[in-house]
Amino acid sequence: MPPSDPAAVNVSVVVPVRNEAGNVAPLIAEIAAALDGRYAYEIIYVNDGSTDATAEQLAAIMKQRGNLRRIDHAISSGQSAAVRSGVRAARGAIVATLDGDGQNNPAFLPDLISAIENGGDRVGLAAGQRVGRKDTGFKKIQSRIANSVRNAILRDGTRDTGCGLKAFRREVFLSMPYFDGLHRFLPALMRREGYEIAYVDVVDRPRHSGVSNYGFFDRLWIGIMDLAGVWWLIRRKKPTPVAIEVQRC
Repeated sequence: MPPSDPAAVNVSVVVPVRNEAGNVAPLIAEIAAALDGRYAYEIIYVNDGSTDATAEQLAAIMKQRGNLRRIDHAISSGQSAAVRSGVRAARGAIVATLDGDGQNNPAFLPDLISAIENGGDRVGLAAGQRVGRKDTGFKKIQSRIANSVRNAILRDGTRDTGCGLKAFRREVFLSMPYFDGLHRFLPALMRREGYEIAYVDVVDRPRHSGVSNYGFFDRLWIGIMDLAGVWWLIRRKKPTPVAIEVQRC
C-alpha cells in the first residue's frame, strides 16, 4: 500500500485525461499492479475539462485508494497544460507520465523509473519508444514524417517523441520554459539542459474504450511553429555559470 506520509512519496505518476470515464478504473488498477510494493508512489489524475463521467469515476476510486489525487481544469486546456499541472502538484522527485486512454501499458513504468534511478545525475529523462503501434496506417506515416523532420531540425536523437510513457526529474521539468506543446519536445529540451536521455522500448496496444481526445503531433502542420521556437531556444542556450556564494568573514 502507498505510504500514509505524503513526504515519503518518491514517485508521482501523472495521467492527463479528458472524457476517459471508461478507461479510468482499469488503468488505475494496472498502475497499482505495476508499482505496488516497489515504490512509495502517488497517482495524480488531471481532469482536463471532461464533460463525461470522468470526475465521478475518479471520486469513487479516491474513496478506496488513498494515494490517488485529482486535479480539475475548469475548461480543457490541452495535454501540455494538464501534464504541467500534475507535475507542479507532484510530491515525488521522479515523475512518470502516461496517457489516460489505456494505449500506454503501465507495466513499463518500473523500467522507465529504474532508468532514471540508475542513470545517476546524467540522465534527466527516460522516454518510451513504441513498437507494434496500433494506430492506422495513415497515422503511422504521418508520425514517421513528423519524427524525421523534427529530428533533422532539433537533432534530439529520438525516433518517437509522441509516446506518453516517460519518466523524468521533477525539478528539471519545472526549470524549463513552458509553452503549449512542451511535452512533445522533452528529449530536445532535456539535452538543452545538459542531460542524457535513456530509451525504453514499450509495446503499444489499443485503447480500452472511447475515442482520441487529444491532438497528435503526428499532424505536422500543427507543430511547425513549435519546432521553430524550440530550435531558437536551443540556439540561444548559454552555459549556466557556476555560482558560489561568498560567506561572510
